Amino acid sequence: MRLADGGGVPRLAAGVCEAGGVTSDDSGTAHAGHLGDDDTDATVTSRSLRGPRLSAHRDAGDAWVVAPDGTRYWGRFGAAGLVVHDPGRGVLLQHRASWSHHGDTWGVPGGALHEAEAAFAGACREAAEEADVPAALLEPVASVVLDRGVWRYTTVIARATSPFEARAADAESHELRWVPIDEVDSLPLHPGFGAAWELLRSVIGLPRIAVVVDVANVVGSVPDGWWRDRRGAAERLIHRLALWSEAGDDLLDEQAPTVQGPWDEALAIASSKGLALEAAATLIAVVEGEARGALAPNIGEERRGALEVVAAAGAGDDAIVDRVRALTGAFLGGASTPGSSVVVVTSDRELRRRVEAAGAVTVGTRWLLDRLPPS
Repeated sequence: MRLADGGGVPRLAAGVCEAGGVTSDDSGTAHAGHLGDDDTDATVTSRSLRGPRLSAHRDAGDAWVVAPDGTRYWGRFGAAGLVVHDPGRGVLLQHRASWSHHGDTWGVPGGALHEAEAAFAGACREAAEEADVPAALLEPVASVVLDRGVWRYTTVIARATSPFEARAADAESHELRWVPIDEVDSLPLHPGFGAAWELLRSVIGLPRIAVVVDVANVVGSVPDGWWRDRRGAAERLIHRLALWSEAGDDLLDEQAPTVQGPWDEALAIASSKGLALEAAATLIAVVEGEARGALAPNIGEERRGALEVVAAAGAGDDAIVDRVRALTGAFLGGASTPGSSVVVVTSDRELRRRVEAAGAVTVGTRWLLDRLPPS
């Protein structure tokens, strides 16, 4: 769900958002040397001067991409890194192996994506391989995207939902450490991570965005015969919501400026660096009456995590207001302030008044319908 799109990305040393992942340097040389004839992969440690060989059986994504100017980037299908924030301990940083590019600096786990692999899934996979990070305990908040045209690097910012301990699970790390946010700058940072830290810090701690959809109101805004099969019409809409949540396009734009609210500072920083800032969001579809029990068919596990269907026990409007109050309380410490990160999609005037009083911002049904893919 994109917040800002960075056009004309400037050329920056090692990439402003290559946040300590596997990258090339400015001359396009590899991030690690090759093993000597007397070395073996089994003897490589994080303190070795040369890294392990690339396996002949490696994933197809584990390869270099060469730009027209000769610059090399690691990851045929792009790459991703993971910034994990634990509100009680800070951010999880990786002390990089000596043999890696900008070795012995601090960054975050990451690496090449597999073909068709989502950035969040790939970043979590790499973090699990390198640092034993449990993906089940992570909630994505946002992504920062550096696009070189021939290659993309995505830094995923996630929040730990429960405490966990990370460890150096392979030779790519000396150690993993939870570092208080105010102490990150005191470490020798990977240049790419250091350049990105201002933006990443501005995003860490921001509330996850929730979009609450008044399904009955949205369905009723289109005279397509929905009244003959209310549950079926609700299921068709929910299925389109699932597809939209997977695509992740244009949730917040100039047509809904009040939604941005707490994200304004991060948006400004991203714009100044020519980067795209994309907010993760939870879609909550509230159904009522005959549409109770509506489900979206054929939704995979990744989509299901971003879409929740709520069957109102009574009036749908009351269920929406209750959910908004719970969300604004969780996100904003009980405060109802303009520009909160809860968005309600409805054209019902009375419901809009009630949810705005509870701290949400509202958009009409047309705003949503114009963005949904066809069913």
